[in-house]
Amino acid sequence: MMPNGAISIRPPGKFFIGKGLLAELGSYAQAFGNRAYVICDKFILERAIAEAGPSFGERGSAVFGKFRHECTRIEINRNREMARSVKAELIVGIGGGKTLDTAKAVACHERLPVLTVPTTASSDAACTARALIYTLSSEFDRCMLLPSAPDLVLADTEILAAAPARLFVAGIGKALATYFEVRACYRAQAERRVPPRAARTALASARLCLDSLLENAVQARLDVERQRSSRALEAVLEATVYLSGVSADGGGRAAAHAIHNGMLAVPALQQARHGEKMAFALLAQLVLERAPQEEIATLLDFSRAVGLPLGLRELGVRTFAEAQWRRVAERACEKRESMGNMPFAVAPDDVYRAIREADALADEHRTASERPPLAVAGG
Repeated sequence: MMPNGAISIRPPGKFFIGKGLLAELGSYAQAFGNRAYVICDKFILERAIAEAGPSFGERGSAVFGKFRHECTRIEINRNREMARSVKAELIVGIGGGKTLDTAKAVACHERLPVLTVPTTASSDAACTARALIYTLSSEFDRCMLLPSAPDLVLADTEILAAAPARLFVAGIGKALATYFEVRACYRAQAERRVPPRAARTALASARLCLDSLLENAVQARLDVERQRSSRALEAVLEATVYLSGVSADGGGRAAAHAIHNGMLAVPALQQARHGEKMAFALLAQLVLERAPQEEIATLLDFSRAVGLPLGLRELGVRTFAEAQWRRVAERACEKRESMGNMPFAVAPDDVYRAIREADALADEHRTASERPPLAVAGG
């Protein structure tokens, strides 16, 4: 963050997207050092060792470590010790968002370059200059702001296209919220007449992210299910992995992220993906903003078409407990959360009502979409 409070655009040093990039990791890493410590998700570990390991050649070396489920302070410190023990000159993260956030945090603390290789498009963590830290019980702890985004990102389309369709769709849900959150931050500046924090460039790239999703996501989901590469798939991967992260870093986060973080304490939502919950949290933000009905209808139509859950029932909530959701609303309005970036004051009661209304809108839309069309008399 700049001294005057402005947020700068901090994209990755370099971003590559294409087939077979994992097998070339060592070639890309040579520009940053010869000894790499690589933090890997469990499911990709053996493949990474087999494909990426030899690419470091005779002059370089790579030690591969397995990520332990959650990006906690304990996990970050454990990997810092591992990196020191092998005298690492650079850090590499290969995996989902929590793995990549851990790699970025380790690199920041150790003052080393960091390379990221996302294995799913369910998160934009590969490109962001922040790491989300959680507790051992998977509750949100804090957001660690980093001095810069990763030095290099390799988006291997073969790996990303082979990920489960649900993870791909969750990434769409996460990226879908980006434009509306950046827009809220931008509007907040105008209302308060303060120096701009959400850069115009971030707003423009966030709009590009949204437009790309609306145009390509439905086709891209079909392509993922058939495990085939396409222009639509590459466009969505660019939106979910790159555009979303860069836009959010430069423009800020607002109510949707705050509501999502409050929802982390709901046991019934533990199996829901980050992006799935973000899609509902975005709907609640639009309710808070009293967004035009056409905009909300577009969001609901798109979510249904691409396969995102619409309401709390589809997210796994079978019984709505008022006390529990009022606590969600209270957490969403805590000072450490991004609710303060909204262009108007928001109280817990406002959030609670928005959650209830958003859920009702989702139910209404679901019912309407399942209702058979009316017969035309005399047709």
